[in-house]
Amino acid sequence: MSDKLNAVKGMNDLLPDEAAQWEWVEGVMRDLLARWGYRNLRTPIVEPTALFVRGLGEVTDIVEKEMFSWTDAMNGDALTLRPEATAGIVRAMVEHNALYNGPLRIWQLGPMFRHERPQKGRSRQFHQLDVEALGHAGPDVDAELILMLRALWGELGLKEGTQITLELNSLGQPDERQAHRAALIAHFETHADQLDADAQRRLHSNPLRLLDSKNPAMAAVVAAAPTLMDYLGSESRAHFDAVRAVLDAAGIAYTVNPRLVRGMDYYNLTVFEWKSPLLGAQSTVCGGGRYDQLIETLGGKPAPAIGFGLGMERLMLMLDAAGLAAASSAPDAYALVTDAATLPQVLPVLAALRAAGVAVLMNAGGGSVKTQFKRADASGAAYALIFGADELARGVVSVKPLRGDAAQFTRDLAHVADWAPGLRNAP
Repeated sequence: MSDKLNAVKGMNDLLPDEAAQWEWVEGVMRDLLARWGYRNLRTPIVEPTALFVRGLGEVTDIVEKEMFSWTDAMNGDALTLRPEATAGIVRAMVEHNALYNGPLRIWQLGPMFRHERPQKGRSRQFHQLDVEALGHAGPDVDAELILMLRALWGELGLKEGTQITLELNSLGQPDERQAHRAALIAHFETHADQLDADAQRRLHSNPLRLLDSKNPAMAAVVAAAPTLMDYLGSESRAHFDAVRAVLDAAGIAYTVNPRLVRGMDYYNLTVFEWKSPLLGAQSTVCGGGRYDQLIETLGGKPAPAIGFGLGMERLMLMLDAAGLAAASSAPDAYALVTDAATLPQVLPVLAALRAAGVAVLMNAGGGSVKTQFKRADASGAAYALIFGADELARGVVSVKPLRGDAAQFTRDLAHVADWAPGLRNAP
């Protein structure tokens, strides 16, 4: 016998019970996004490597360390499995001139890929909901996205303030970041002996990333670094204050975190993260912000934009820790077939029930009536439908409630549509 083949490390299967939880969450998301005016978009998982080098920043962790990249053997193209969605979405907007008729609100849900050490809440193939508002410049849309996320947490049953919290910052505009950048370099140069090798390498190429260091030996020097908030001009401050005013009016609790910089270079002005104590060290479940220069950077006409990415695997861990689960996916009814020869009579009835919205699982593979009843009970169905020879001869089906003490009854096979709703609305 040949050796068993397993999934690639960090790329995980979702079996039916777990997938049912995902389907529930995805359904809640789709419904909410439609109500808030966001439309679905789908882009390829393979993009030109240059898209991420130019869009995310050449000295970001993602580009330097984490991308699955290769050279196409047929034409020599440099290709990459997408490590995040925003750059690909913007590429699609530019390529198809999608903003020609005005701003767009769009969303995408799918797999992303990063070559990093797998751990709880972090896989090499992970899934992300990305929501983008393109062509909108004002702080109103920044606040709207945050309010929409708060609505999502509520619809999933998560408790804001205890199970999930909001952090907020402003990264200002490029000229303000340049002034802050110079101040950061000067600060860290005076403490060069306290910087690790990675920080020393990035000091002059991307000093903002040093603020995101997880090295405890650098904690003190990072804490003492100048904050970008001190370099914001009046317009950037006004934008940030306007976002906060909406959040305050809506009663959203948040913390202004001046060290919140996010992992990509394209952000400006508002950035935010939703975090959860239910996740342990990897506490961020959702993050995003404004990226007003990215569309132009990737070859489009200048246009403002803001968006966020929500990690599905981390959200599932949160829901599990909070004891929040999808409603049962058990069928409404389980069909017992006592004689395979009767299938030509039974299957049209089951088709009619399903057309009426009843979820019916038919026994397959034969078995005694006793065995089939065991399977019916194990399925979680509310009713067993007994298609015995006697019943079929009389043109009826016996319906046995499987939960509770209600008595068995019969229903006329000639009028399925009349009684089907009673099975669908089973308690």
